[in-house]
Amino acid sequence: MDGTVLIADDDRTIRTVLTQAFTRAGCKVHATSSLVTLMRWVGEGMGDLVITDVVMPDGNGLEMVPEILKLRADLPVIVISAQNTIMTTIKATEAKAFDYLPKPFDLPDLMKRSAKALVTRHRVETPVSPALNATSDLPLVGHTDVMQDLYRLIAQILNNELPVLINGESGTGKSLVASIIHDFSDRRAKPFKVASAADITGAAALEQILAQADSGALVIDEVGDLDLEAQAQVVRMMDRLPENAPRIMATTQADLAAMMEAGTFRQDLFYRLNGVTLKVPALRDRINDIPLLAEYFLTRHRDGDDEVHHLSDEAQTLMQTYSWPGNVRQIENCLRQLGATSGQAEISAAEVEQALDGQPMMEPINDRARGDRLSASIARHLQRYFDLHSGALPPSGLYTRILNEMERPLLEISLEATGGNQAKCADLLGINRNTLRKKISELDIRVTRRRKLM
Repeated sequence: MDGTVLIADDDRTIRTVLTQAFTRAGCKVHATSSLVTLMRWVGEGMGDLVITDVVMPDGNGLEMVPEILKLRADLPVIVISAQNTIMTTIKATEAKAFDYLPKPFDLPDLMKRSAKALVTRHRVETPVSPALNATSDLPLVGHTDVMQDLYRLIAQILNNELPVLINGESGTGKSLVASIIHDFSDRRAKPFKVASAADITGAAALEQILAQADSGALVIDEVGDLDLEAQAQVVRMMDRLPENAPRIMATTQADLAAMMEAGTFRQDLFYRLNGVTLKVPALRDRINDIPLLAEYFLTRHRDGDDEVHHLSDEAQTLMQTYSWPGNVRQIENCLRQLGATSGQAEISAAEVEQALDGQPMMEPINDRARGDRLSASIARHLQRYFDLHSGALPPSGLYTRILNEMERPLLEISLEATGGNQAKCADLLGINRNTLRKKISELDIRVTRRRKLM
């Protein structure tokens, strides 16, 4: 890696680590905790790459990106921020930042992106939309890696013309993703039309829906619910879209690949809709977002001027052990109930447990909090599994399936906890490293070595 890197961050530890990393990579480095100093360096012609934090003692680093590019149009800027919301990602994209990374960031990932910036030495041009009249009251809440990846992809596709297929389980927020894409795009002043399978009752109905969407956005909700005739009508509609047609988006919780294989979903429709695919993660795949979601929903649904409720540490842990089959919609309803019924500002674990006991498809919750052993929790889960078969036996091969169900999360969580270090993970598990490697291969587990910076 070759070039001079300008670093602006008010965290001395981050400045030190980045300075060391870029110096070892062969770069010259200038680091500061002041945006004034950074802008002076840029104005003097210093630097081939800028890395800046957002919240600084003397200003906002994100707001400085356009000023930097006015002075040096070919100077790439990478923004890093602990304010890791979708708005930060969208604003970074609109400001024409070369890249954006949330804190805590993966150092090797930052170095890889920085190397790309130094090689290209120019910004990636993206269409600039008008200023957003948005608030921080956004429906997508989360700071985990999977949510940051989703934010970044949304920001990249706001103003292109490709159809968007939004995939995710019920309650994950697929329709909200579609509305955000529309509301933050250049089409925001145009209509936003959502059509379900029940609305698409024939070619004439579809033409009327298309006309209502005008040049805004048309979202086909749960496209997997369309029968084959309706699917054919959508294909024909997309093949003759007029100029200034609405942007087409579709949501689905169905496995469209399996449906195509079964002959219940048309391949030609799938390929027309699949311009960009967005996967909205299930809540169980981002449990570290639960505290943030709890704070958000308890604040949002408080009664008048009443004090905002909050979860106790034990209650928070308990909520993170439940699988949330209804995803964000389910946890919102649960938190609304807890906020309305709790007599104290702090919601206890007992109150959470009582609320969860009334939830559908209850999964094992924190056994230590309940005083149960893990075996008792597994027994409850297995009994429910057998009960679902209404007296019939489950399919054969149950032993291997159950062991795999337990083994995969154990290995994945252990690998995450050890930063992907297989030697440490094997030691943690008390197994041979070769055995661990074999299990990783058999279960097709993705291993990522990472070092997190706060």
